[in-house]
Amino acid sequence: MIRVIVATLTGRAIALFARLVTAVQAVWQGADPLDQRQRIYFANHASHGDFILVWTVLADPLRRKTRPVAGADYWGGGLRRFVGRDVFDAVLIDRTRAQGGSDPVGQMADALKGGASLILFPEGTRNLTDTDLLPFRSGLYHLACACPQVDLVPVWIDNLNRVLPKGAFIPVPLMCKVIFGSPLRLDADEGKDAFLTRARDALLALRPARGTA
Repeated sequence: MIRVIVATLTGRAIALFARLVTAVQAVWQGADPLDQRQRIYFANHASHGDFILVWTVLADPLRRKTRPVAGADYWGGGLRRFVGRDVFDAVLIDRTRAQGGSDPVGQMADALKGGASLILFPEGTRNLTDTDLLPFRSGLYHLACACPQVDLVPVWIDNLNRVLPKGAFIPVPLMCKVIFGSPLRLDADEGKDAFLTRARDALLALRPARGTA
């Protein structure tokens, strides 16, 4: 019981800190911010704080049932383990696939079937290049096949890579935006490449015009 209370208070503190540092604004361009239906929020990935910012701007009823998908290697020990498992209830994926039978898509599908929504990053790793997005990996497509009834909502996280750049431990206060686009689903008979291209284009379409971020 005490662990649950501490986890809840820690989550609130993290959300408050994220808002204070980033003055984050949620922009809902095509999705209803109060819609209770399950969703897969798929976003660009440039910082370890990305999922925290998405999680922070969700309304309380949505936040309580939304789980980030993260690498077990990063959240695997000590305080990080407590934050990942107890505070955020993250779906922790073994990215090395060292454990026999490890099935990341199956883990995510099980979480959805249990009633959760998910935050995931289809690039698979942080984008530290000058390009806007890395190529999408196939997991988003396979998850859409496994759970075709769940809406997929593109989410563009703007400016957070400047708040918490690679190797930094102290964030730089800058305004950020989290921009939610219109939900999409896998079309009947839509192939993997066509779907991933459509999903990637939907995410790129949310980028603020240069000079307006």
